[in-house]
Amino acid sequence: MTTNYFADVQELLRVESEAIAQTATRLDPGQVALIVELLAGCKGKVVILGVGKSGIIAQKIAATMTSCGTAALYLHPSDAVHGGLGIVQREDLVMVLSNSGETDEIIAILPYLQNREVKIVAIVGNLNSTLARRSDAVLDASVDQEACPLNLAPTTSTTVALAIGDALAMTLMKVKGLTSDEFAVNHPAGRIGKRLTLRVMDLMHRDGENPTIASGSSWIEVVRAISKGGLGAVCVVDSSGALAGIITDGDLRRAIERTDHDALGRLNSDDFMTCKPTVATPELLAYDALQLMENRPSQISVLPVVDDGGCCVGLIRLHDIVRSGL
Repeated sequence: MTTNYFADVQELLRVESEAIAQTATRLDPGQVALIVELLAGCKGKVVILGVGKSGIIAQKIAATMTSCGTAALYLHPSDAVHGGLGIVQREDLVMVLSNSGETDEIIAILPYLQNREVKIVAIVGNLNSTLARRSDAVLDASVDQEACPLNLAPTTSTTVALAIGDALAMTLMKVKGLTSDEFAVNHPAGRIGKRLTLRVMDLMHRDGENPTIASGSSWIEVVRAISKGGLGAVCVVDSSGALAGIITDGDLRRAIERTDHDALGRLNSDDFMTCKPTVATPELLAYDALQLMENRPSQISVLPVVDDGGCCVGLIRLHDIVRSGL
């Protein structure tokens, strides 16, 4: 007999997606508003507890909240009663995840949390449970069945809990008005963070790394400058240091190729440089510089970098931007 694995996977995904959809209609609007207000008004941090699979989901929710502007951390209930409880302060808010609402480690720690006078909110699968009764606010994360064929392994229930956590984190992000720049500050090593924070000044070649030549220099001087810089291009500047143009090694080769041998002695930079080239400023986002190079009829691989006065202060290559991980 041939097993239709694809149909099995489709059915399990359908079960979990329908459970999330049902949760959206099952939630109490008043409890949702209360929890969001408690989270948004928390002057300390959000401490999230859970055991087993719920603990893993709690860790993910804590990570998501932290990256989106709400300081949160995961605390294992067993660790809490052996000294970890010291991390919970009066200004904090505690969020507890439990499908049954009767997990021994969770119930055991509730009195100690209440003694600290912290608000407790629960994401729980049983609204009649001990956890639900002892919490200040509760969200219904109950499911009709697990995706597990035996209806035993936490699957649908953990998916629902995770979805609720994500929804709370994103709502908080909106309530707090987190900007893309603020989001990027928490993600400096990721591609998103780099796109929003990495600037041309962080990647460009400057000073000794970016030799320039004076306007009117001979083609031999151009060759020497390109060879010395090793960047495949050289910027041409006037007597005041203002950018006059740029010459790539391709420009140089084509100029020599089309110039008669007898006229090479008279060939100078001004004859074959690109005047008024596309430029970048040091403050420009590196991602935007990348777009300047690529989003054009013919792509370019280098950009002169100029300051507010038009003076050449560096050079940035497509290779530099790509190598940064953008």
